[in-house]
Amino acid sequence: MSSSYLPATTGSLEEASEAKSPSEAISILYRILESPSSSSDALRIKELAINNLSDLLRKENRAEELKNLLSQLRSLLLIALCKEIVHWTRSEKRTFLRQRIEARLAALLMENKEYSEALTLLSGLIKEVRRLDDKLLLVDIDLLESKLHFSLRNLPKAKAALTAARTAANAIYVPPAQQGTIDLQSGILHAEERDYKTAYSYFYEAFEAFNALEDPQAIYSLKYMLLCKVMVSQADDVAGIISSSKVGLQYQGPELDAMKAVADAHSKRSLKLFEVALRNFRAQLDEDPIVHRHLSSLYDTLLEQNLCRLIEPFSKVEIAHIAELIELPVDHVEKKLSQMILDKKFAGTLDQGAGCLVIFDDPKTDAIYPATLDTISNMGKVVDSLYVRSAKIMA
Repeated sequence: MSSSYLPATTGSLEEASEAKSPSEAISILYRILESPSSSSDALRIKELAINNLSDLLRKENRAEELKNLLSQLRSLLLIALCKEIVHWTRSEKRTFLRQRIEARLAALLMENKEYSEALTLLSGLIKEVRRLDDKLLLVDIDLLESKLHFSLRNLPKAKAALTAARTAANAIYVPPAQQGTIDLQSGILHAEERDYKTAYSYFYEAFEAFNALEDPQAIYSLKYMLLCKVMVSQADDVAGIISSSKVGLQYQGPELDAMKAVADAHSKRSLKLFEVALRNFRAQLDEDPIVHRHLSSLYDTLLEQNLCRLIEPFSKVEIAHIAELIELPVDHVEKKLSQMILDKKFAGTLDQGAGCLVIFDDPKTDAIYPATLDTISNMGKVVDSLYVRSAKIMA
């Protein structure tokens, strides 16, 4: 879809109908749907655009796009509906209903990646709900705020909002589904801080809650549990959890198959198997932002370990030879080696003219320098102590 939108007007619809090809018409209709206007006239035009677009996609046998369109329209129509209801509740002074609809609207805006609008809406709503002391709604809003800040990569604020949600939840009875959501978000934030053992325990608690309720989120909690096992180098446990446990057998499917493939690649330290897993399970690994972020870090670590192992016997080696051994493109290997040199993972230099990597012997640090610095530091402490004592005597 084009990044620029067209106004939702009859003129835009006419432009689509006069397009020279179905592909051009489809592009124009998509741009009409991207219009931010939510007035009654604009919504009517968008409805016509949706009908025309659906017909065109069907005629062109673009089934996957038609499926994606339905997912996109769900949030679009719900957002418009929520805004209309909020307007009605304000005119009717239905405060409690408005607050719940606004919370739902903020969640939809976040799903639609309209973070700025969602954050503005939540900021005012949180203050209002705190004054009314509606703790059950406050838990929902604080949780939503935590997810929103996490999406914006603001980890301190995400943790603060989650703490506020937990505080409010401790004062009331929280339904199991909501408690599971709190635990799931706690696990995600701990995993972001690389505290995978604590994250695993939270994901386990979330899984227990969702599994008892037969909630679809159970499979994601289980998936993140397996991710934590891989990240703490306990990949061998993954197959056991999936095959031996009743729970694992109950949730067999592509999500667990993806984690099993990653765990197998990690156990064998195989970048080739890792890339095969990423390619075969793109929807489960690459398109899941939480899994993708951690697996990217894991891939970099695995690549560095393999490169260090391969270059260890050499003092000078062709980069093409290293790339052949590790089964990766030469430019990718060259870029990674230069990054490792800059990060001081090993001592060496790239001779790009000859296409070679030159590895230096590890420089031996003279022990006298650290000892001298320690001596100077201790002398400074003694001088400071004597100065304090003399100041007291002179006072």
